[in-house]
Amino acid sequence: MNTLAYAGYILALVGGIIIIIVGIVSFFASALLIFTPLAFLGSIVSAVVHIVIGVVCIIGSRYVGTLVWGVILLILGLIAGVGGALVVLGAILGLVSTLIKRAP
Repeated sequence: MNTLAYAGYILALVGGIIIIIVGIVSFFASALLIFTPLAFLGSIVSAVVHIVIGVVCIIGSRYVGTLVWGVILLILGLIAGVGGALVVLGAILGLVSTLIKRAP
């Protein structure tokens, strides 16, 4: 793994950890602060989606140097919100690394 892909790996990993932390905090905050059933359900679903996206970003950060995972992380980073900016930046670095490696 070259230096550019390694930097992308670190950024995507940190971004995935931040996304998971935000999802966990959102999960517990919604349990304490929201009293209407529909808003509570929506908040819980949003928190679980953030946790799942964070886990996928952490798993995919190891493969940020491949084209497919770079695109997947780029899309997930755009969806995620907080912490997603780091994942997007890491995915861009991984994609640039991949495209530089493939250039003749």
